[in-house]
Amino acid sequence: MKGIQRGRRHARIRKSLQGDTTRPRLVVFRSGKNIYAQIIDDSKSATVLSFSTVSKEFKEKKLKGSNKDAAFMVGEALAKKAQAQGITQVCFDRAGYLFHGRVKALAEGARKGGLAF
Repeated sequence: MKGIQRGRRHARIRKSLQGDTTRPRLVVFRSGKNIYAQIIDDSKSATVLSFSTVSKEFKEKKLKGSNKDAAFMVGEALAKKAQAQGITQVCFDRAGYLFHGRVKALAEGARKGGLAF
């Protein structure tokens, strides 16, 4: 039931949210144990880059992937990878989740890393 409701919220949000080449979409997915972030160019229907708590770079730090500190680090690392590819602006897609906790921490990390949204 929860997943269905989140899916409906996400569909409602996606009606008005569109990422393109100049300003791609930063979408978040969170599970019980991990958090994932992708930067997507909707005009090409392609994932530009992604980072998560299951990524090799994150696993080397041996941190727990299901807390706000981990989400902040994922946001920061994603922003650094994005800037290396020349992406400075994104539109944030919270994917039907409330903007608090791990989702908010990821957004703050991305902002601190240099992404504007």
